[in-house]
Amino acid sequence: MKSKYLIVAALFLINLQVEAQKKNNPHGMYKHVVLFKFKETSSKASVDSIISAFILLKDQIPVIKGFEWGLNDSPEHVDQGITHCFAVTFASTSDRDNVYQDHPAHVQFKKLVGPHVEKVVVVDYKVE
Repeated sequence: MKSKYLIVAALFLINLQVEAQKKNNPHGMYKHVVLFKFKETSSKASVDSIISAFILLKDQIPVIKGFEWGLNDSPEHVDQGITHCFAVTFASTSDRDNVYQDHPAHVQFKKLVGPHVEKVVVVDYKVE
């Protein structure tokens, strides 16, 4: 019986978070998720500099509304060697497509990361 109340409480909290997100941006936000598998030949220093450069984009490109990143920690072992995940948040697809994609800081970042990645996966979606 106690677990039933915990589930109801958890669902209530999730609903509160969703409603708060809708109030903050009623039209939804857009996530740009970038996943990297780095080459084995890339040094830790190179990877660290790429992470730092990606983090700096949020300060260089004003249309970035949010930024998160982390290392893969999945126990499922279906990651295909992907080790790093980055999520960039935009208010609109127009900000992503017309400002971010061609912004000089982003173009420079792609040149920096290119020689070090074996695989890149990008998924974009509207937060519902």
